[in-house]
Amino acid sequence: MEFLFADWLGTPVWFWLAFIAIVIALTAFDLGILHRESREMGIGESLRLSALYIGIALAFGGWIWAAKGGEAGLQYYTGFFIEKALSIDNIFVISLIFAAFAIPARYQYRALLWGIIAVIVLRGIMIAGGSALVTEYGWLLYVFAAFLVFTGIKMLFASEKPMDVAGNPVVRWLSRHIPITQELHGEKFFVRVPDTRTGKLALAATPLFLALVVINLADLVFAVDSVPAIFAITTDTFIVYTSNIMAILGLRALYFALAAMVHRFHYLKYALALVLVFIGSKIFVADFLLDGAKFPPLLSLGVTVALIAGGVVWSLVRTRADEQVTPG
Repeated sequence: MEFLFADWLGTPVWFWLAFIAIVIALTAFDLGILHRESREMGIGESLRLSALYIGIALAFGGWIWAAKGGEAGLQYYTGFFIEKALSIDNIFVISLIFAAFAIPARYQYRALLWGIIAVIVLRGIMIAGGSALVTEYGWLLYVFAAFLVFTGIKMLFASEKPMDVAGNPVVRWLSRHIPITQELHGEKFFVRVPDTRTGKLALAATPLFLALVVINLADLVFAVDSVPAIFAITTDTFIVYTSNIMAILGLRALYFALAAMVHRFHYLKYALALVLVFIGSKIFVADFLLDGAKFPPLLSLGVTVALIAGGVVWSLVRTRADEQVTPG
């Protein structure tokens, strides 16, 4: 029993185990009860399930607030909202990947689920590595901060280019080194098919597996922005990891509601760019203008939410106006 109350990375072991239990329970409930059969999820169901995940994430933040204090709670909520907003861009990329591999909607949900399970592991590795580096080399926070500012400015002025999924080097490498079927086999990632040379059954990947690989590669690219962003808010490994994972857990539910209307969030990327610039800049502001005092967490959360909300509202207003003036 003493082990449960031992401190691990600044947080009692029992708190880590409770979080892991919540993640496992949600995943098992989702896959084993809600979606035992492959089917297309409607927008209404997607919104209800997404609201459930967001509610659980917000309640978990309240638990952190009560257990670790108000500052930790505000840091968790700030990280959660940033990751949730960044996931909208992720949804746009995922929809392009599914379209490129011609994956029907009824098979997308389970592919997203297994992709997110992989993301939970990969993010854990990245965050653990980042935490160890920041603890050992504190000056890396300035590198993260400068990177966020640079990335935000780049996003503001970057032109939008279509995604070349077929030209992805990993897809080309897999296509050359393992057999891949031309058609889907339900929701299976691997099947046994006759070898063209020997006629014997051989294991081959399906297009659904290729889509899963590319989705996880895309998330690694997004993690390059989101992980430094949360480290710029707090170096508490528990807050960094839980805020990231709680935002990602609801991504598959949110996907089906937003995939059909992702074009309505065209201007959100500018708000996200400003968020990254703000999060990166506040480290320099705190250390050089506030004499090392912490940037007020409540102000940080308020600015983050205001920018994201402003980007969403402005996108909906402008895209609605564009649709009204476009000839039908």
